[in-house]
Order: sequence, then structure tokens, then C-alpha cells
Amino acid sequence: MMLILEAYFKNYPARRKVAEFLFENGLSVKKGRIYLRNVEVPISELSRIIGVNRKIIYHTIDYIEKTYPLKLIFEKLNPLPSLIDVAPIMGWEVLELELEKEHYTQAISEVLTLLGTNGVSVMEIFSRNLRREESRAYVVIDGTLPVEVFVKIKDLPGFKKLILHTPEKDKERYVCTYCEVKYCPKRVLIEKMEA
Repeated sequence: MMLILEAYFKNYPARRKVAEFLFENGLSVKKGRIYLRNVEVPISELSRIIGVNRKIIYHTIDYIEKTYPLKLIFEKLNPLPSLIDVAPIMGWEVLELELEKEHYTQAISEVLTLLGTNGVSVMEIFSRNLRREESRAYVVIDGTLPVEVFVKIKDLPGFKKLILHTPEKDKERYVCTYCEVKYCPKRVLIEKMEA
């Protein structure tokens, strides 16, 4: 997608900035307006957040709607809701994987196979492998990831870094230079208050 934006907006860096923001946030362009699903987003607020003049946003909208390939893409954009941020609060864990681009497909496949063969229940998978970004995958796990599975994942090829987002503070002891454990302080506090 970034190559498409680069091709169509190469002479318009400010418009490209707007288009990238719209794409990354799943904001669609329809009938001269910008929408978050069916809710119109105020242009003045967008200009403040993106850091461009409102005219730039209007020019971007006009350009997108007059350029048929862009119009086809931008009128169908939608944000994707995710459990990633709320998972530790709900008592679930999130396995965040930073992957090597050349091993991306194989690494994702091996992780899912490993989780499946060990009976780990996966609730959601979110993954991106865009050319100009780090390759990342997020796996939301129903419950907690068994330590032995976490150790096996660390040994699979193709991973730059593993981060486990967990509600449990005691999993910090499994940290090494290759991986990282981030626990949910809200969940730990709630558990202490309930005890």
C-alpha cells in the first residue's frame, strides 16, 4: 500500500502525510468527507492531529476522489478493532513477535503450529509485514501462555524479539536478552485489592 501512496503522492508530500494517516487509521473517504465507519470526522480536528493545514486535507480528499484507483481503496477503508490493548486487563496474554522479513511467513506458521499442538487457545491474530515497517505479529491468547511453550517459541528461527504482555508479574523471571515480559500493573493492582 505504501508503494501505491508513494506513486500517487510523490509530488505532494503533505497530501501523502494525510493519506498515510487515513490509511493507517482505517478512515475512509466518501462524498467529499472523511469517515470512521459511518461517523464523519471533523476536518479541523484531523488537521490538528496530522499537523497540516485544513486546505491540505480538502485537496487530499479531492485528489483521492478524482483518482480512480485511490478512490476504490479509500472508500472501503475501515478500522479494525483489536483486543491487544485490553487483553492483560481481561486476564489474557498477548504474544508480540518482531520478525525478520525474509522469514516472516515461516515464523508465523511455526508459531501457530506450536500453539495449536500445545493446546493454546488463540483469540485473535494481528499481523503486518509492510515493506517500510518492522514485521510484527500479535497473538492474543485466551488465558496465559505456558512457560514451556514460551521457551520453545524463543528457539524458533526468524524472530528478532519476543514480548509477552501478561497480567502476571511473576513471569518477569523468564526474561532474557532475546525476549521481554511486560505485565499489566492494573491487573496486578486489582488482584491485590481483591485479596
